[in-house]
Amino acid sequence: MAEQPTGGGGDCLFCKIIEKKIPSKIVYEDEKMVAFEDIQPQAPVHLLLIPRKHISGLLDLQPEEREEISHLFLTLPRLAREKGIAERGFRTVVNSGKDAGQSVFHLHVHLLGGRSLRWPPG
Repeated sequence: MAEQPTGGGGDCLFCKIIEKKIPSKIVYEDEKMVAFEDIQPQAPVHLLLIPRKHISGLLDLQPEEREEISHLFLTLPRLAREKGIAERGFRTVVNSGKDAGQSVFHLHVHLLGGRSLRWPPG
């Protein structure tokens, strides 16, 4: 298992958002996932898409979780269209581990757009 500085389950920030114990600007939710606005946006549109099931990160993915993860990625284009960033382009980012910038150890995908994004990132 990968290191979990923010813990998992009961003390996980994103689990608390899913449980509505911490307020957030949720833009989409269903039985498998939640999408909400990042509190420190790095672009005009910056959403976080997370599975409802607590998965610490990419290294912890299991084959039986493929339905949750594919659903998340299949919902992502819909959110990009709804936010008006699909036509001009957008970026998706999954940070994996501390050195990559992962600060909440609940698997999440950043959806960024609404401006020209530079490469390479940070």
